[in-house]
Parts: sequence; C-alpha cells; structure tokens
Amino acid sequence: MQFSIVAFDYTDSDAINRRLSCRGAHAEGLRQLWAQGKFISGAAMLDDSGKMIGSNAFFEFDSREALDEWLQTEAYMTGQVWEKVEVREVRVFNPQL
Repeated sequence: MQFSIVAFDYTDSDAINRRLSCRGAHAEGLRQLWAQGKFISGAAMLDDSGKMIGSNAFFEFDSREALDEWLQTEAYMTGQVWEKVEVREVRVFNPQL
C-alpha cells in the first residue's frame, strides 16, 4: 500500500532548531527505508520566505498499521519536529512504468 504523508512542523521559536538537530537521524532513517523499498520520495515544505515548515513524502508499507508503527520511531516524530501529520493512502504515478 502506498501512502502520502503531509507533516507540519511545530511553530514555536525553537522548532527550526529541533528540525535541524534531528535532520541527520531523519535522513538516515529514510535511507534505510529506501534500501527496503519503503521510501518513494519526499521533500521539505517551505514557506514564502524559504523557511522549512514541514514535510511531504510518499511511502510503501504492507499496511497502515506498519506505517503507524514506523511513525512512532521516526526522528521528526520523537524529536517533536512534526506537530500535525496527515496520512492518506495514494497511488503514486511513476512515468517510468
């Protein structure tokens, strides 16, 4: 099953610092998911001034429960970077198929 995650960062004055301090662990986790075939693509969301304010990513997990289990350990969740996370099942378009 494929999923879209749209995650919005906390907006307090220390939010960007938490994001930056967790970024390495977040990226390493995505590399591991990529190697397992579970991470499809992702990007940081930016505000009009170019400041990172959230994330948008696509994943493939066996079930929603498996995705939720992973989210409980994700660095941006445990590090209080993402305040609000929206998950939707999707079908990712791949022009190479």
